[in-house]
Amino acid sequence: MILIKNSLFLFILFIAAGLGGCASNLSGDSYSRSEARVVQQVDFGTVVQLRPVRIEGTKTPIGSGAGAIAGGIAGSSIGGDKASKVMAVIGAVAGGIAGAAIEEGVTRTQGVEVTVKMDNGRTIAIVQALSPNERLAVGDRVRVIHSGENVRVAH
Repeated sequence: MILIKNSLFLFILFIAAGLGGCASNLSGDSYSRSEARVVQQVDFGTVVQLRPVRIEGTKTPIGSGAGAIAGGIAGSSIGGDKASKVMAVIGAVAGGIAGAAIEEGVTRTQGVEVTVKMDNGRTIAIVQALSPNERLAVGDRVRVIHSGENVRVAH
């Protein structure tokens, strides 16, 4: 029983660590491979407002699937033959819910909503993750970089 609990704990820890590595970086100084060596449009403007926001984490089948497997294994180790089958189902459902919540929490990040008054007179807002390499302030002159659906603000 102790071996199963230790194995389950290590499995959940491994999945949580893996989910952190799956999260994409949403900061202004991070580019995906597909954005490299691609022409991007650059417009200029001035930061007029900054507002801290929370960017929700990912919600993929990985977290709920891993949680369901772990919960099912844990539940099946409880009780006798019939009880262990029932507990496996209950454990799988509870584990799936917990796994989804863990994934979302692990991949959640702090961000900033940047409102920019563009040189053409338009005012736009862009949300991006906070970056230690890119500190923005109200009044900063910035570039608004467009690449397909991706937009970022940078000095």
